[in-house]
Amino acid sequence: MTTVTPKFKEMQRRTDNLNRVTRENLTGIRVIRAYNAEAYHEKKFEKANTEFTKTQLFTGRMMAILSPVMTGVMNGISLAIYWIGAALINRATPQTAPGLFGDMVVFMSYGMQIISAFMMLAMMFMLAPRAMVSVKRINEVLDTDVTIKDGNGVGQTLEKGSVEFRGVSFRYPDSEEYVLKDVSFSAHPGQTVAFIGATGCGKSTVVNLVSRYYDATRGTVLVDGHDVREYKKDELAAKIGVVSQKALLFSGDIRENVNFGDNNADDDVLTQAVAVAQGSDFVFGEKGGLSARVAQGGSNFSGGQKQRLSIARAVAREPEILIFDDSFSALDFKTDKALRAALKEKLRGSTRLIVAQRIGTIMDADRIIVLDNGCVVGDGTHRQLLETCETYREIAESQLSEEELKHA
Repeated sequence: MTTVTPKFKEMQRRTDNLNRVTRENLTGIRVIRAYNAEAYHEKKFEKANTEFTKTQLFTGRMMAILSPVMTGVMNGISLAIYWIGAALINRATPQTAPGLFGDMVVFMSYGMQIISAFMMLAMMFMLAPRAMVSVKRINEVLDTDVTIKDGNGVGQTLEKGSVEFRGVSFRYPDSEEYVLKDVSFSAHPGQTVAFIGATGCGKSTVVNLVSRYYDATRGTVLVDGHDVREYKKDELAAKIGVVSQKALLFSGDIRENVNFGDNNADDDVLTQAVAVAQGSDFVFGEKGGLSARVAQGGSNFSGGQKQRLSIARAVAREPEILIFDDSFSALDFKTDKALRAALKEKLRGSTRLIVAQRIGTIMDADRIIVLDNGCVVGDGTHRQLLETCETYREIAESQLSEEELKHA
């Protein structure tokens, strides 16, 4: 057991590594095929599998030796008890022989119980080390302290849909560099406020702070005039509809995916939400309506279809604040334009925060905030920024022709 126990712990780690490599290969199968990297990943899997196999064989052989040894000991003890008992009974007088026979039966019973206990102990030595590795990992998760904690609650608010940043700076835990630096702006009900800038400038971080996926390192984020840290999580979530960069659908049907979470909308509301998201053509056409099946991860839908259903999910909640985190990237320009017009008409009282890479998506926004290296370098309408913000003008010129800029 001293030899085998560490190997069982190692075997659990080898199993985890093998599962990790396998999942990585399956998840990235298209990239692997595109770059003709099958041979490389086969070697990677072979290495992990060989390490696991060697450890498994060692522990298996040791346990295979233990089983016949324990069986031999059990049978040997039985034979010894019978042999010694028979010899004692043979020498005994007729008066004491029956008592000795009873003692022999008792000893046999005790012997079998002791050996059985040792066999169970051997099984525990085999299973316990593997279980301890798993228990340690589970405890690491259970012992992790929650960083985003509920506030005392705000209740009903006078304002509906306002968002304000007051000198907000943010950096991720264990990072020395600030992602956002002294960002200040306000968005009022009914407004469309857009964020644009180079990759990694902090656009998504801004909207993540509104949803309170993180808390600001410095400064204050206010929703409806209250610090987001004062809200209970369900209070804040009820005010916000989020459409993330990666459109994610869950297995079930379209109705369950659009009417998601604690939303209790009827089919009329869901149908209208799908229409606003420009999804009526495929939902009620090729797919067959709200009861159409959705495979795991939405694999039976295209990227644009998943994006539109994710938008419909947010619209169906009729939230005070709608957050689009680069959610129009999978849509063509015609669908993009029609969708934004429908959103403005349907949710005219909601505040819309849009993170985008395409100028065409945000040209008609009430306010555009330009970020560069975590700082606000431009704030205004499309026309104002073309004249006053060099960063915005460079982005616009890289995407639009001179003719399009003149008529923008």
